[in-house]
Formats: sequence, C-alpha cells, structure tokens
Amino acid sequence: MSPSAAQPSAGQAAGSSGLAERPQAVPGGTTARRNKRRKHGRSAGGENVRPLAPVGQRETLQQDQHHGEGHKARRKHRGRKAAARAASPAAETGIAVAAPVAPPRPAHQPEQPRRDFASPPRSGERDGYDAPLYAALDLGTNNCRLLVAQPTRPGQFRVVDAFSRIVRLGEGLAASGRLSDEAMDRSVEALRICAAKLKNRNIRRARLIATEACRAAENGETFLQRVKEETGLDLEIINRETEARLAVSGCSSLVGREAKSVVLFDIGGGSSEIAVIRIGENRSSRLANHITHWTSLPVGVVTLSERHGGRDVTPESFAGMVSEVEGMLANFDCPGDVVHAPEDFHLIGTSGTVTTLAGVHLDLPRYDRRRVDGVWLSDDEVTAMQARLLSWDFSARAANPCIGPDRADLVLAGCAILEAIRKRWPSRRMRVADRGLREGLLTDMMADDGVWRRGRHRRNHRGGHRNPAKPEGQA
Repeated sequence: MSPSAAQPSAGQAAGSSGLAERPQAVPGGTTARRNKRRKHGRSAGGENVRPLAPVGQRETLQQDQHHGEGHKARRKHRGRKAAARAASPAAETGIAVAAPVAPPRPAHQPEQPRRDFASPPRSGERDGYDAPLYAALDLGTNNCRLLVAQPTRPGQFRVVDAFSRIVRLGEGLAASGRLSDEAMDRSVEALRICAAKLKNRNIRRARLIATEACRAAENGETFLQRVKEETGLDLEIINRETEARLAVSGCSSLVGREAKSVVLFDIGGGSSEIAVIRIGENRSSRLANHITHWTSLPVGVVTLSERHGGRDVTPESFAGMVSEVEGMLANFDCPGDVVHAPEDFHLIGTSGTVTTLAGVHLDLPRYDRRRVDGVWLSDDEVTAMQARLLSWDFSARAANPCIGPDRADLVLAGCAILEAIRKRWPSRRMRVADRGLREGLLTDMMADDGVWRRGRHRRNHRGGHRNPAKPEGQA
C-alpha cells in the first residue's frame, strides 16, 4: 500500500474522531461575514476558529467552561450556527428533507380568483380603501344628466358612473306655459334609468335637482310628484341664484392662476346663468365665495331657437337673436370696474354650445371630453368657429360628429347668446368647461362632509386597504 493511500483524508479523520469538519476560512469574504467574525473573535483569515466538539460531548464541555449567563448564551449561539454550517442532512444521514406542505383548503372556502393589477379599481375602491359614493342629478330644460363619483385627492373626484340624455323637457314651454305630455314621458323614461343606476350602488349622499323648465311651468310641481311616484326619485326645484353658484363651484379648477377676475356663464336650455367673479389676494378654495355679481337670463337654446327658428338660420335671424340677448344683459347692473385689465381677465363657458365649438375647432372625429374640457380658445378662434357654423345648413351641422342631429337646431341659438356675452365682456381668450351643475353638486357635498380634510386624507392612504366590515378604532 502506498503511503498516500495509507493516510486518511481530512474528511475521514474528522468522521472517525467524531469531530465536525473545521470550516474553511475564506480570506476577505463579504463585509457582513467579516463583521460577524470580528463580533465572535475571529479574523478574516480564519485565526482563532475553534473546532466543534462531538455532538455527544458538547454538554460536558460546556459545563467545564465559564458558567456566566452571557458567556453561555454566546457559546450556545456559536455552537448552533457552526453545527448548521458543518452538517449536511441529505449527504451525511441519507434522509431526504421533505418540503413544507401547505395545509389543505377547507371545503367551504372557495379559491379566491387572482386579480390583475392592471385592471381598473372596482366600484367603491379608491387607492386601496373603500371611498364613499356621491350622486348628483340635474334635470334641465334640454338634458337629463347623472353623475356618480367618489372623492380622490383634495378637491377632485373620480367618476364611477354617468348618464346623459337629451329629453327636451321644455319643448313648447315658451308658447303654452306648460310641460307637454310627450316631453314629460321622455323625461320619466330617462329618470327610470337614473333610478336603476342609483339603486344598484351604495350611495352615501345624493342631491337631485330640477331647473328652469320645472321652475317656469305651471305643472312643474305636478310633474315632479309623478316622477316620485313612478321612479322613487325626489327632485327639488332650485332657484336661479343657487344654479349660478353651483355652476361656479363645478368649474373652480379652471380659473387661470394669473386671473384676477373671471366671467363664468352657463348657457342652458331655458335659462342662462352669468356670474362675475373677482379674486383678491386671499383666494378661497370655494370659487363661489368670490362672486360679486350674478344674473340669470330667462333665455336658453331651446326657448331662443323656438322664437327665432333654429333649423334654417340666416345672418339676419342670427343678429336678431343676439340683439334680444343684449337687451336682457342691458338690465344687468354690473359696474365696469369689476373686470380687471385684459391680461388678468378671461371667460369660462360651461355649456353644450362652447363644448361644441371646441370640438369643431379641434376637428375631432367624435366628441372627446378629455380633449375638450379645459381647452383654451382665443377670441379670433371663437369668432371663426361661429362664422363657420353659421355658413353650414342644417344637414351639414347634423352631419358633424360633435353636433349631431339632436343639437343641430340648437347650436346657433347658443352661439347667439355667447356672442352677446362676448360683446358685454370682451376677452382675449375663453376657457371651455365640459362640466356644470352636477360637478358643483358633488364638490359641495364632498366639501361639506369633509372628505378632503388633510388629516383624513393621509389617514385613509397610510394603512393600505381598510376592512369595511370593521369601523376604525375597533379590533
């Protein structure tokens, strides 16, 4: 037998003597490993590395050494870690270590479906917690509109559901003074859809309003009683001042930062609200608090087009519509010094008329609110768009995707009201708002409930998802 064969290997010697194999020292090593060696009295080169005693002799050796609690704890800690490094369960014992097995799912608990992180939030969720839902319904002379939304960051909200339909509730009202049966039937049908949408959601607070058509009609109250009986919706008729303030509240974020005064107008179907806003040094979060003068003209796109004709509009009939509105504005007692210099002043228009002008100006293949809301139009651009629409006949207006057949006979009446406002308050630019009373209702309700208070906003976002079944403060 050769000498090399007679000498046992290092591993065999360790196994025969019952000693664990001495760990190999790696010069340098990682920073964490070097720090650990320094902590236990070992250098990076491997000095002072003590061999482990056989497993059966550890307790005896430990009894012969220091009996202090601190020394004993440190030795036990080192012994466990060294044994873990030296031991190889699968190789030395031949026993395969089974992987942990998850406990079986109880039969009464169905497997939860995986949710795609790219999917939009479910109804009622906001940034990881259940936000309250608010609803606002506006039944006007021409449209029935509904918005369901939940608050997000301060002063803003996310629309969860929406509905809008042209019902022409005020059709024929100027001539008869009453709501026609056909108009009421169309409106009730639209309100049934709104009632179904509200019934399917957990609404914390809602406000349902009716405006000029129900204000002016002899049978307005009777009609709303019918609505309550057939749909369950209880609508309230608001006055003109409230309507003007709500229009302003819905457009607070569209006032230019440099603006010191603004004239905001809402051209409706049966009335047009105008608010003069003067912003001082202390700018309030509620724009309606800065209203200095307001008026409500008893004229809208439906009533004006019925009196002058909206289908075949000539330059002469258009000028007649502008002149009628100018006469109404002449009775509005508003000092001229309320409006600042042209560079500090601009108009804000919130109505189907101005959004239509913006859509035509942008040459959209179909109306897109995201591109229209908040867009700026210069005075020259507004003039050019009005002249362009006036040059089209009814068929051309109806064929435009941003107008359509439902508005083709109303849009020029709205342009006439806009022209009278521009003559009274000349402005270099106008901002378009695809928002109005519904947004004002939602903003006021959320602000009144304090959902945007800074402390509550941080608390709702800090802890992630909140269990809706457990109110805050309960275990």
